[in-house]
Amino acid sequence: MSLILTRGLTRFYLVNSKLLNSIKKLGLLIIGWFFIFLGILGLFLPILQGILFILIGLAILSTRSEIIKRFLKHLEEHYPQHHERVEIWKGKIRNWFRKT
Repeated sequence: MSLILTRGLTRFYLVNSKLLNSIKKLGLLIIGWFFIFLGILGLFLPILQGILFILIGLAILSTRSEIIKRFLKHLEEHYPQHHERVEIWKGKIRNWFRKT
């Protein structure tokens, strides 16, 4: 747990780190599936880049799902050029969450 003191007030707020972690996990799942949904739409709409959004969604979800990790391993073995793009996006996404 962490302790936060607000300025000007004498109240202490205890923030449960487990609650924050579960909110972060839920946020990652929502964002990941949103990108996959956009990718599926993008396969049919000429405006969106479907494959790119699917790869971004898989990169986000691969941090939480064993099934998606196995799929990305299969992608790495059979399509190394696509796997390289996924790894680049995974690094970018990790950097975004480290900054916050």
